Amino acid sequence: MSDDNALYFLSEADTEQILKWPDVIACLASAYQAPDDPQAAPPRVVARKGSAWLRVLAALSASGRSMGVKIIGRARTPRSSYLIPLWDQATAELVCLLDGKHITAMRTAGTTAVAVDRLLPPGGINVAVLGAGQEAQAHASAIATVRAFKSLAVFSPTPASREGFARRFSQELRLECRAVDCARAAIAGADLIIAAARSRDETPILEGAWLKPGTLVTSIGSTLPEQFEVDPEVIRRAELIVADVPEEVMHETGDLLAARAAGVDFASRIVALADLVQGRRAVRQRADNIILFKSVGSGLQDIAVAEMCFDKARQRGLGTRLPVGLSVKGKK
Repeated sequence: MSDDNALYFLSEADTEQILKWPDVIACLASAYQAPDDPQAAPPRVVARKGSAWLRVLAALSASGRSMGVKIIGRARTPRSSYLIPLWDQATAELVCLLDGKHITAMRTAGTTAVAVDRLLPPGGINVAVLGAGQEAQAHASAIATVRAFKSLAVFSPTPASREGFARRFSQELRLECRAVDCARAAIAGADLIIAAARSRDETPILEGAWLKPGTLVTSIGSTLPEQFEVDPEVIRRAELIVADVPEEVMHETGDLLAARAAGVDFASRIVALADLVQGRRAVRQRADNIILFKSVGSGLQDIAVAEMCFDKARQRGLGTRLPVGLSVKGKK
């Protein structure tokens, strides 16, 4: 990958300068179109002690050029950081260290955009966003890249956050974005609901009884057993549940664990995102079907975007060259 055997560091500011939505979405669509290889992107590993945890997501890129891991460190206090080391598959040289915070937001929202582009018919859509933080904002931007918005509403329990979100997207999308004071009001009439926040007490923020027929729900806020974003009725009403990592979605997310405990049988309705992208499964047999896209994130997404980010950094002369490196065992 690197032509000078140097080790580079890409900061959050570097990744923000480099990554653009059309590139990220195309990169992720290409990654999901590649032949499936479960060994190249194995299940995540989570180490825990008390309220602190370390999550590791590993993958070898489909391009055959790079391999890497994303490491998320969560402190006992609610603080976290993200690191992505990239190695050259051909030489085992460590070629780049990337701050993974912005990459995570981009790959998560970019993956959702890949799913939405295949799950909704062409044309403008009415959108509701539950949450107003980085992930919610990233999702609104990513999905606006693949679909025109006819309307946009946002709910956050923090008035300043939802009003700031509404101001930003009213300007960026040139439409009136409504900031509302409850989730149910936000989703009224929505074709697409972006659930990108959990409640402070981990009770679901979206109830299935509120959904109108034909709604697509995307949920990215519940990735661990103790986290909850949508209630069991959402799972029960969904005709199809598209998952980026089906086994982890079914067995390691609070939303689906709660649905199973409530007696909801959903296993036959789970579809892998790769099957959707590669055309192995059809969607929306009826226009009134409710569909759920559930994402926990994967190393495949992280390493595909990190590899692209490093490539573009080299082309543009960005990043910091580090005066260090790893010793490599074995013959070239």
